[in-house]
Amino acid sequence: MAKTGAEILVDTLVELGVEYVFGYPGGAVLPIYDALYSSSLKHILTRHEQGAAHAADGYARTSGKVGVVIATSGPGATNLVTGLANAYMDSVPLVAITGQVQSGLIGKDSFQEADVLGITMPITKHNYLVKDENRIESVLREAFYIASTGRPGPVLVDITKDALMNYVSRKKSKNGLDLPGYRVLKEGHPRQIALARKLIKEAQKPLLYVGGGAQDASEILIQFAENLDIPVTTTLMGIGAFPGDHELSLGMLGMHGSPWANLAVQNCDLLIAVGARFDDRVTGSLSKFAEKAKVIHIDIDAAEIGKNVAAYVPIVGDAKTVLAQLLDDTKLCHREWIQEIRNFELPMQLPKEPKITKCTDCTAPNMKNSDVPPPCRKKDSVDPKVVLEMVSDLLQDDLIVATDVGQNQMWAAQYVRVKKPRSFITSGGLGTMGYGLPAAIGAKLGRPDRSVVLVTGDGSFQMNIQELATIASYGIPVKIVLLNNRVLGMVRQWQTIFYESRYSQTCTGSVPDFCVLASAYGIPAVRIKNQDQLGLLQEALTSEGPYLVEVSVDPDESVWPMVAPGAALCEMFHAAKAPTPSWQRRAKS
Repeated sequence: MAKTGAEILVDTLVELGVEYVFGYPGGAVLPIYDALYSSSLKHILTRHEQGAAHAADGYARTSGKVGVVIATSGPGATNLVTGLANAYMDSVPLVAITGQVQSGLIGKDSFQEADVLGITMPITKHNYLVKDENRIESVLREAFYIASTGRPGPVLVDITKDALMNYVSRKKSKNGLDLPGYRVLKEGHPRQIALARKLIKEAQKPLLYVGGGAQDASEILIQFAENLDIPVTTTLMGIGAFPGDHELSLGMLGMHGSPWANLAVQNCDLLIAVGARFDDRVTGSLSKFAEKAKVIHIDIDAAEIGKNVAAYVPIVGDAKTVLAQLLDDTKLCHREWIQEIRNFELPMQLPKEPKITKCTDCTAPNMKNSDVPPPCRKKDSVDPKVVLEMVSDLLQDDLIVATDVGQNQMWAAQYVRVKKPRSFITSGGLGTMGYGLPAAIGAKLGRPDRSVVLVTGDGSFQMNIQELATIASYGIPVKIVLLNNRVLGMVRQWQTIFYESRYSQTCTGSVPDFCVLASAYGIPAVRIKNQDQLGLLQEALTSEGPYLVEVSVDPDESVWPMVAPGAALCEMFHAAKAPTPSWQRRAKS
């Protein structure tokens, strides 16, 4: 029976195992939405295409499946750009299906026409323009395969409206895919595996440095670390790949990382990088990074190996497969090295104190210079670190945490103990404010059996705040912990340290009233102003349905420790206020 290109598209998505699609309708994709009307696919209508892209991203991260997003031509497609760039930087498997004007109108500045192929080429793993309805099915199958294999990433499929509307007699797809030049290496080269094993056995101070590419290698990673008695540090994207409460866990490394992790990197003699890419927020000064160590670099993307840090033993392959190759019956003991790390004398450089100055945003004097606080200052406040430790303690192994970007993100990374893979959902490489709320929606739909908590700030939250309507419409039980310091906290922290406390355009004030706004969407909300009200947090987190908890935070509360850009990892501000390491937490419990 003949079907339209749109019907074939929807049928193919069903056959590929897609459960949810996220999107926003428009003229060029109306044939798709007409086909969805009688389909088994569950469509989530977000309130903005960027929100749809981030929701599909969050769904992919927690479920391990390919996320799917649909947008119309022109502004619908261009609104996906930030979401695609975010997924590209963080290696998230995503397929974006966009409508395009009719074939005969391309290149004529037609209504809602945009060269989405050209726009997205630098921020997608691959992209297609489909003008022939006969190619829709084969292109979709290729797109899903490319997005989910090798180093995952977003693939865009742009389809003209006439291809979606035209009828075609569907033929049974050929078995297999013909993708010349696309090669996926899973196993490491035997010679490199042998060299790596030799280095590991000879090392006195080895260290595992684990990135987002190891999220699906958690089980073998734990066995590998325990058998060889090697301490583990993770990147922001690697959080959860190794249990945060494990005795071998040193926590996150890098700019706001654990001082024990950073000092271990600077003192190890062998650094085993697994699914990590040595980005600038991790390494600090490249010339001073891990100066004493030989590097084994395991990554599925050959382009990442040697890009920033030279690898003594490069191994191209899937993290899970390569770790299994490296694992044998060898048992090692590195207790002296582990004890050395625990006994490190932490360097402490006191950060600059806020100077007596004026906040140009609210034109009121600083509290140190006046008895009248400006709008960005409040007497009542709660320590955000205590709040996040409570979240962690209350939800334990059940917790999936999504974050926005800024101080809220770093506090969550430092103080929420993530014990399972695919349980810390955040924008790493692109650092996208506004990511958290829609990503939390997707995360919950991807893992409905787990509790999903969004940790956000008042700045980030307002960037995609319209997705509260999506939560309310579908009754998605996401809990929102809003750390409201009435400023753009991380920017303000940098202004304090590096710009002589000249606070320019970082005060957001007391607008809006978030609790009233949540109530307008039909979402219950509560405001916590001081430590005595923290019991309200437990009530909110254990309630049914969505809930917003606004927490008042002091605008001068900063994220410590901190490594200044271009400094070595051992050159930290305020290391004395570092999060409690895993071995001390275990001893207390």
